[in-house]
Amino acid sequence: MLGDLPVPRISCEIIKGEKKEICVVSKDGKDCTKQFIKGADKTLAVVQTLDIKVAILKSKSPSCGIGKIYDGSFSGKLIDGNGVTAQLLINNGVKVYTEEQVRHAQINN
Repeated sequence: MLGDLPVPRISCEIIKGEKKEICVVSKDGKDCTKQFIKGADKTLAVVQTLDIKVAILKSKSPSCGIGKIYDGSFSGKLIDGNGVTAQLLINNGVKVYTEEQVRHAQINN
C-alpha cells in the first residue's frame, strides 16, 4: 500500500533479469518494481523512525518474503530469495521473520 498499489491488487512476483537486477511484475505483465521499491523505502523510514529492531513479514511475498519467494512464473514454484522490503530491512539491520517461522516457534515452545 505504501508504494501506491491498489488493494486488492493483481498478484505480483519477482523476476531476476540477466544482470541480476530484480523486476516485480504483475500476473498481467505490468512492471510494478518502482511501486515495490517505493513501498520498501517508506517502510524502512517508518521502521527507523520508530526504532523497530524486529519485523514479522508475510512469507513468499515479493515484498516481504524471506528465504523463499515465488519464481516469477506464477506457477507456485518457489526459489531462494527475499522480497524487496525484506531485503531492505535486512540490509539495514532489522531482524526479519515470517509468520510461518513465528508459528513454528510457538508450537515448539
